[in-house]
Amino acid sequence: MHAANALVRNTVLFNPSLRSSTRIARNVSQIASHLSKKSAGNRLLKCYNRYSAHNCRVAAYDGNLPIINQIYSSRLFSTGNKNDPEEEDPPVDVKDETPLFSSQLPATVAVPEVWPQVPVIAINRNPVFPRFIKLIEISNPALIDLIRRKVKLNQPYVGIFLRKKEDEKSDVVSTLDDLHDVGVFAQIHEMQDMDYKLRLVVMAHRRIKITGQFVEDEIETGPAETDAERRRRKYRNTRRKTSDTEEPAGEKETKKVLPDQVMMVKVENMQHEKFQQNEEVKALTQEVIKTIRDIINMNPLYRESLHHMLAQGQRVVDNPVYLSDLGAALTGAEPADLQAVLEEMDIPKRLMMSLSLLKKEYELSKLQQKIGKEVEEKVKQQHRKYILHEQLKVIKKELGLEKDDKDAIGDKFRERLADKQVPAAVQTVIDEELNKLNFLESHSSEFNVTRCYLDWLTSLPWGVTSEENLKLEDAQVILDEDHYGMEDIKKRILEFIAVSQLKGSTQGKILCFHGPPGVGKTSIARSIARALNRQYFRFSVGGMTDVAEIKGHRRTYVGAMPGKLVQCLKKTATENPLVLIDEVDKIGKGVHGDPSSALLELLDPEQNANFLDHYLDVAVDLSRVLFICTANVVDLIPEPLRDRMELIDMSGYVAEEKLAIAQQYLVPTAQKNCGLSQEQMELTPESLHTLIKSYCRESGVRNLQKHIEKIARKVAFKIVKKEADKMVIDESNLSDLVGKPTFKHDRMYDVTPPGVVMGLAWTAMGGSTLYIETALRNTFKDDKLTAGSMELTGHLGDVMKESARIALTVARNFLAELRPDNNFLNTSHIHLHVPEGATPKDGPSAGVTITSALLSLALRRPVRAQLAMTGEVSLTGRVLPVGGIKEKIIAAKRVGVTCVILPEENRRDFDDLPSFIREGIDVHFVGEYEDVFKIAFEQDQMVAAGIKRAFN
Repeated sequence: MHAANALVRNTVLFNPSLRSSTRIARNVSQIASHLSKKSAGNRLLKCYNRYSAHNCRVAAYDGNLPIINQIYSSRLFSTGNKNDPEEEDPPVDVKDETPLFSSQLPATVAVPEVWPQVPVIAINRNPVFPRFIKLIEISNPALIDLIRRKVKLNQPYVGIFLRKKEDEKSDVVSTLDDLHDVGVFAQIHEMQDMDYKLRLVVMAHRRIKITGQFVEDEIETGPAETDAERRRRKYRNTRRKTSDTEEPAGEKETKKVLPDQVMMVKVENMQHEKFQQNEEVKALTQEVIKTIRDIINMNPLYRESLHHMLAQGQRVVDNPVYLSDLGAALTGAEPADLQAVLEEMDIPKRLMMSLSLLKKEYELSKLQQKIGKEVEEKVKQQHRKYILHEQLKVIKKELGLEKDDKDAIGDKFRERLADKQVPAAVQTVIDEELNKLNFLESHSSEFNVTRCYLDWLTSLPWGVTSEENLKLEDAQVILDEDHYGMEDIKKRILEFIAVSQLKGSTQGKILCFHGPPGVGKTSIARSIARALNRQYFRFSVGGMTDVAEIKGHRRTYVGAMPGKLVQCLKKTATENPLVLIDEVDKIGKGVHGDPSSALLELLDPEQNANFLDHYLDVAVDLSRVLFICTANVVDLIPEPLRDRMELIDMSGYVAEEKLAIAQQYLVPTAQKNCGLSQEQMELTPESLHTLIKSYCRESGVRNLQKHIEKIARKVAFKIVKKEADKMVIDESNLSDLVGKPTFKHDRMYDVTPPGVVMGLAWTAMGGSTLYIETALRNTFKDDKLTAGSMELTGHLGDVMKESARIALTVARNFLAELRPDNNFLNTSHIHLHVPEGATPKDGPSAGVTITSALLSLALRRPVRAQLAMTGEVSLTGRVLPVGGIKEKIIAAKRVGVTCVILPEENRRDFDDLPSFIREGIDVHFVGEYEDVFKIAFEQDQMVAAGIKRAFN
């Protein structure tokens, strides 16, 4: 019925002679409803309606369906009221858009020349150019519903515009400002409805420009309408528009309310500017074609893209308009550049822009091809080398020149053990691992673990020792060459060599050198190794917190390695090296165990013959290793570890020893390091003595070495600047080279007042002198007697505070026996201070010094001049022994002290000192404090009697 009606109505509309008779259409419609046999035209119309409903693929136009073309391109209107006047078909203003160069592409079916309102599809990244096909997926529900209704209404047309912001992913935009004004008018060729989204295959036809937003109530809601309803709605809209034109523009804008989303827009066609086929256009066209050809030859992937873009039978050369769009679409340029090509209406300019984009793409393709060739060449070389190696391996195996990898590895390990005396237990483990290696795949992880384990086992020096030098004379010469003094250490090494000669075998010992920094503890170990002709290995345990550094890791861990001792044996390739364990008093303790406890097995002479490393898991004999440890403070070494060592004290040097060391070792070394000869720099003994006394008072010689090197550098600088050819450094120019003296005064008091006594102390840097000062806190006298008190200052430790309280009790008791009527210490408020309050001080050796200072304050008498003392005092007045006698005597001589009081039990320590240290000093040994009092206050029997009478 509808098909017949449409056929007759079309016939009438297109025939002016029949247009006045509308009854013909009604009659034919009634007749057609009773017909059972349909005409050919009716079948074609039904086929067309079925296409519009089921979204079939549009067939190519071949000129055989004129009636479809007419129906599809006609604009039909019908009235819904019989009383309405008959409406004339409005004329259609069709612009002649035929370009100067006709296209030979097949024409699309029934594409209208003018279509003022289209649904908007916003896309990202790449805009669509005319005559190109694009696949679009829509997920916005409102837009999906709009597209469905438009397709059912035989309006499969959309406008595709590029979004300005690329980060937005929605199919629709809220305002027109989010879109570029210029886009393309596209026809939907295929539509696949997947409920939640819509997949469209669209083909762009021409450029269009947005002129405004189209608002229509039926866009948002309502099902698909029939043809009659559509005609009635269009008629109502037409009448509403004519009435709206009469209203003012301001009132019209107030009535229209724009929706939240842009669904449809008003558009107009864009025509490119007229151009002529001149030489410039031809040259641009040829260059574009040449660049496209070069890109395709360089990158074959573009050939497939070009085949999809080009229609069959299209001559691109004859159409610069299509060629400019084709060049831009072929590139992967930025969206802004592609949009600029789309908006350009001047064809020569558009060709130039497309050519620019194609040139950039060509350069990118050349760079990509260059990188690809480099990578391919590198892979080919590696692959060729691998194939040649494999072929060479097979050829050698066939000729018997080389065995399999596993056999070669096993033979290599067996060759290592040929000249070694491997213990039976270790040989058993090695044989088992070699057998296991033969059954493992060479690419497995277990194979690599076993191979590394065998590599360590076979690299150890089983039964290999270096020939030792057991001649005492040679060892004595070497030790004297490298170091000055150190008689105790040299004597101990010579004793070790003598015992080895008599015994016929050398067994390692554990020696521990302890003393202040800079005295040569580490350097003497290297000299001992040279004297004994042993391999030298050093590792420091200062700050070590991981037990695995000593005992090794378990083989189950990734990257497991043996401990330092096994690495030492592999590096030295002998079983009897000299191993220096440096800074053993600074060993740490962390979450991975206590390394000091791990050293117990290593440094125990009874256990290290069967030292067990976690990685090797076989017994290793370390009994022939000579261990030498170094430490600054022995008290910081754990007691079980200290018990396994033989402690050797390396105290500091006196001024005479420092002078000799500087002349024999430090000055020649500094001259050599700075490139100076003996004639260019000369240090006089007086300047060295001043340097030692006023700049470098510490026990070691490291600071002295730094000062001598500083002098040598300044001399080298002056010689290079031609300021001098030779320099003699004496006391006059020493301060110009090293600055002002660090120690200006030897002592704080030249004459000690009452209540002040000089004491001797030991520090890690050597010996030093310190004063004990006492004074009254409050001089106000009160008739009422109160109990006395004592305040302690000077950053004192707990032991020294206890020693001060003991000394106060001893002084009160001694003063009560000496002068019963003197209650000074019992009633006075005394302040005791030890200068240099920022330096921590602790230890019991200041007991006799504090007692003497309190008695000096109570008796108001100073002690004798040039006196220093040290010793611990007990509560009953006995003087107990202390340590660091050598350092304390050196400190006393340094400040010019001539009389020293020492405990009686320290007499043997003083007797062991060299004679040049004991000379020039008067030492008194005491056992009770009464002896200290007599010496400090010069109390011989006659004077003492006079004092007692005076007291009485």
